Amino acid sequence: MMTAKKEEKKIRTRFAPSPTGHLHIGTIRTALFPFLFARKNKGTLILRIEDTDLERSKKEWEDELLMGLNWMGIDWDEGPVANSSKYIGEHAPYRQSERSGIYRKYLESMIKNGQAYYCFCSKEEVEAQKQYLMSIGESPVYRGACRDLPKETVEKYLKEGRPSVIRFRTPAEAKVSFNDLVRGEIEVNTETMGDFVLAKDLDTALFNFTCAVDDVEMEITHVIRGEDHIPNTPKQILIIRALGFEEPKYAHLSLILGTDKKKLSKRTGKTSLIDYKNDGYLPEAVLNFIAFLGWNPGTEKEIYSMNELIADFSIEKIQKSAAIFNIDKLDWINGFYIRKMPLYDLTRECIPYLIKANLIKEIAIEKYLVLETGEEVHLENIEKMVALYHERLKKLSEIVELIDFCFKKELNYSPDLLKWKEMSNDEIINSLNKSKEIITNIEFNKENLEKELLDEANKMANRGNLLWPLRVALSGKKNSAGPMEIALALGKEKTITKIEEAINKLK
Repeated sequence: MMTAKKEEKKIRTRFAPSPTGHLHIGTIRTALFPFLFARKNKGTLILRIEDTDLERSKKEWEDELLMGLNWMGIDWDEGPVANSSKYIGEHAPYRQSERSGIYRKYLESMIKNGQAYYCFCSKEEVEAQKQYLMSIGESPVYRGACRDLPKETVEKYLKEGRPSVIRFRTPAEAKVSFNDLVRGEIEVNTETMGDFVLAKDLDTALFNFTCAVDDVEMEITHVIRGEDHIPNTPKQILIIRALGFEEPKYAHLSLILGTDKKKLSKRTGKTSLIDYKNDGYLPEAVLNFIAFLGWNPGTEKEIYSMNELIADFSIEKIQKSAAIFNIDKLDWINGFYIRKMPLYDLTRECIPYLIKANLIKEIAIEKYLVLETGEEVHLENIEKMVALYHERLKKLSEIVELIDFCFKKELNYSPDLLKWKEMSNDEIINSLNKSKEIITNIEFNKENLEKELLDEANKMANRGNLLWPLRVALSGKKNSAGPMEIALALGKEKTITKIEEAINKLK
């Protein structure tokens, strides 16, 4: 007789951040991988805000979190609605701070069933016990001094208002094992856990308990998170089993290290997503880069769209070894995406950086005022300036330093910078006058400019004798785009003015 095939559960995974600081690059990865896994398997992604740390959790951090996920294109099926107190999904609320009634119900049940108990040991008593255990070479864990207190004694102590916590009654001399989908079989002896704390009181549940209960209540089938949670997993498994449920499958991601092989921290350096966004990295580039932090598709391909990531993603391709955060690689990927942008779109993305640097201000749609000169410029003029570096930009914020000379009334540079090799001041002045004469007398366009200037440069002993002083005169920089490109972006009048300013510097 044939038996019916057991129906597989629909995949339900979750991203459960704590809003206690800026959205960290590592945190985004722990959002991206569950997202890709859910989308690849036509499953559900739940966004759960773990904000039980009321002192450190702030709405501003949650707002930044939701903004960052939206910016990256990581959407969720159940969870908070951005800029709203509402939720989507059947397991609301999705903020732990609003779920205390649910936790209380489970705590009361576990205490009633003897799976948890009140502990009245003081901090000093617990610490003294740990010190003793360490002195005899054993794990410094709580060994259950209060686990067998008579019910009457517990009620008496509670009535007296004695300080207490609620502990889990950990099975003695047992082993908890689970198959980590990234790391393989992991086994932990309960002797190394002791009777750990579930809650400060019935209304103040702690992380391991709230996490386990929520994973059960929200029917989570797969937990994908950082390896720093590996020590928590056996505890959460014990809680889930004590509640009579089947635990989800677990996959723990490796750490993200800097090139110095030290752990990235949200409190050190530029590690938050908002920093990279503000610095001019594109969401497509950051997404592409982060996907490769600990995941390898097994091919030489390095540029992936979101849809391609979803198609190729699998937990089996997640690496056990630590991922290295290489900013040069991110710059390369970001430069690739910048080069793909239409010039109009790139210019619109660059303009906020020029405004922030007080070079221009918007005065009408696609019309701007140059703050130093009072000149009005249109978007198409700024496009010409941005075009100088379209192929060279690595991040949007670089545009300020690269084209600031286009908006300055007077360039501040040393006259020595105008010198090409061993040229004398008189030779530089003659060179600049020759450039000025050519530009003054031609019909100003790309073809004429390139032909006449290059013809003159080729007459000289070294082409740099003409082109170097001209380029520096126009940009005021040691490194910049070519002189003819800059001249075309500036226009004939500005070009001649800047050449004259350079000549005056040498007199």
